[in-house]
Amino acid sequence: MPSAQMWFRRCLCAQIGCKLEIIVVGAGAAGLWVAERLARRGRSVLLLEKTARAGTKILASGGTRCNLTTTLGADDAAKLFGPAERFLQPALRALPPAAVRERFHALGVPTVEEPALEKVFPASDRAVDVRDALLRAARSAGVVLRCNTEVRAVEPSGEGWTVATPGERIACEKLVLCAGGASYPRTGCTGDGYGWLRALDLPVVEPVPALVPLRSGAAWVHALSGVSIQDTEARLLDASGQTVARRARPVLFTHVGLSGPGAMDLSAMVARGGAWTIALDLLPHRADVDLQKSLVEAAGRPGGCRLIRAIGDGPPARLLAAAAHQAGIAEDNPALHQLDRSRRIRLVEALKGLRVPISGVLSWDHAEVTAGGLALGEVDRRTFEVRRRPGLYVVGELLDLAGPIGGLNFQAAFSSAEAAARHIGSCSTCTNRSSRRAYAAPGPT
Repeated sequence: MPSAQMWFRRCLCAQIGCKLEIIVVGAGAAGLWVAERLARRGRSVLLLEKTARAGTKILASGGTRCNLTTTLGADDAAKLFGPAERFLQPALRALPPAAVRERFHALGVPTVEEPALEKVFPASDRAVDVRDALLRAARSAGVVLRCNTEVRAVEPSGEGWTVATPGERIACEKLVLCAGGASYPRTGCTGDGYGWLRALDLPVVEPVPALVPLRSGAAWVHALSGVSIQDTEARLLDASGQTVARRARPVLFTHVGLSGPGAMDLSAMVARGGAWTIALDLLPHRADVDLQKSLVEAAGRPGGCRLIRAIGDGPPARLLAAAAHQAGIAEDNPALHQLDRSRRIRLVEALKGLRVPISGVLSWDHAEVTAGGLALGEVDRRTFEVRRRPGLYVVGELLDLAGPIGGLNFQAAFSSAEAAARHIGSCSTCTNRSSRRAYAAPGPT
């Protein structure tokens, strides 16, 4: 009995000159979503995946828990994408985070919230449930999935497109690229799509690792490995000392630098090179003036007062000691009555902005997403069709957009995929009915 893949190849060979209707490249979050939604609209869809299984990156996300969206509304979510806010607004409003949750509930995946970081996870805490739900939905809609199929190139062909794989060239009417970025290369995301786009003379913003831990060459930073601060604001300072970005999220000291959402959210700019510093506000809910006043009052108490006692419930003692040393104070836990006004001012400055020198970021293997990709000006923000290449759609991480930690990047993948599916689904139906029937049967997984 011939395998489904052999059967599919025979159908192709029997239809020389015929085009398939829609090919989707990449069976990740965006690819599974757009393929299923198109099939639900009565379109015939071939989904190509170069690895042995669909959704490998989904399985690795969120520590295998899969932070699949955010509790934020559409507009608040869009703001977190910075310069890409306006570009993403139509897609996020058409498919907001609440709608993504509803869709997964309908697919049998209930969700739960982690309000502190606006995260949404499957109630099972299992990323595999998210992947399996998307895969089941695609299969039941009639999507044909071909794994272990590497795409070498994509080319315009007449009024459609041709996809080149080892040993064959497949023609289609519409082509949707969802091949992902270059982060987590062990999951199959190796940046192949950027080469295809450049070959089509489309501008690609240089991809760099994003949502990745930061490196620091300072020995005192390494010595704090394992120390975390949950309540802090991290500010990214350029070479002139100006604040260019900030995030109020937890930060973790590591043996090479800084990690945690507060640091990783700022990593994309660092990855592009330059001299950078992270300033950590160890007491974000206390104003400089109020903190200075508290230290003066503590110094005036009978018998004096030590820094740790004066601060009370706050950052770990080791971080207070680091701030004291940065202020030029030798003692880890100085007696406040022994400090003159100038040293108290320096101490407050260090507590409100502990300077951590940053030398770069970790490699692609440690990056959760990619910053960079197809320039957004090349794409219609309502349809995700490439303006100069009719019939070509680019969604998800191949685009030059990257959001912070908190399910934002999955949300962008789903929303952009939904926008593309709605537009393609509203186009005139495929004229080549025979080719549609030829691959309507289930394909290999």
